[in-house]
Amino acid sequence: MTNTAQESPGFHLRIDPWGRLVYRDETGGEHADAVPVRAFPITDPDHWVILCDAQGRELRCIEDLAALPDEVRTALEDELARREFVPQIRRVIQVSSYLEPAQWEVETDRGRTSFVLKTEDDVRRLGPYSALLLDSQGIRYLVADTRNLDSYGRRAVDRYL
Repeated sequence: MTNTAQESPGFHLRIDPWGRLVYRDETGGEHADAVPVRAFPITDPDHWVILCDAQGRELRCIEDLAALPDEVRTALEDELARREFVPQIRRVIQVSSYLEPAQWEVETDRGRTSFVLKTEDDVRRLGPYSALLLDSQGIRYLVADTRNLDSYGRRAVDRYL
């Protein structure tokens, strides 16, 4: 039986006074420092969220966020928003070189920034027109649709795909 917004999911989430996500399972056992992880953060962010304990062991798999009661879904979405930081590239201003490492200057949905792309292996195609870039500091940048970039930006991203 699937959960509706009115049904209890058999568990509870809350933020404790220290800002940690606490997962309480069906038996009443609590796990502080629960970590939510989206299985498909870009392509299907509203489905398949895994709750792990502080050691990375899976506590629960949540198939559909919409099936959760509002209070639980809100706590989970708030924690996911704090943990996930993936600026979307809106414009490529300049790429220092097509040899790695390359300095990229971009405009994102969160403002203008620059980063170093270490190797072409740090660029992943997500679909026919989308890509994910990983900078030298481990920050991910999303190009949701290369068709929305100007010709310079499309060439810069396509060069790595």
